Amino acid sequence: MPQFVWEGYASGWIVNVAIGFTLLELVVLWVWHRTTGRGLAPRDYALNLLSGLMLMLALRASIAALWPGVALCLIAAGVAHVSDLVLRSRRKALP
Repeated sequence: MPQFVWEGYASGWIVNVAIGFTLLELVVLWVWHRTTGRGLAPRDYALNLLSGLMLMLALRASIAALWPGVALCLIAAGVAHVSDLVLRSRRKALP
C-alpha cells in the first residue's frame, strides 16, 4: 500500500469523514422530516445513530491512544444500543 494512503488511515482522517457524513445524514433526515412531515421521526433513529457515532468516536480515540476515551465511548454506545432495543420492544408491545 502506498505510504500516503497508510498515513491517511493511520491519522484517522477516514473516521473523521465517516463521522462528518453521519452528522450530515442526521441533519438531512431531521430537516426532511421537519419540513415535509415524511420520513423517519428523530425518535425512530436517534439512539441507533448515537450508538454508531459513539463507536466511531471510540475508534478515533483508539487511533489517538486515548484509552479512557475509548472506554467511555464504548460504554455510551452500549447504553444507547440497549436503550434503543428497549424502546423498540416497548413500542412493538403496545396494542
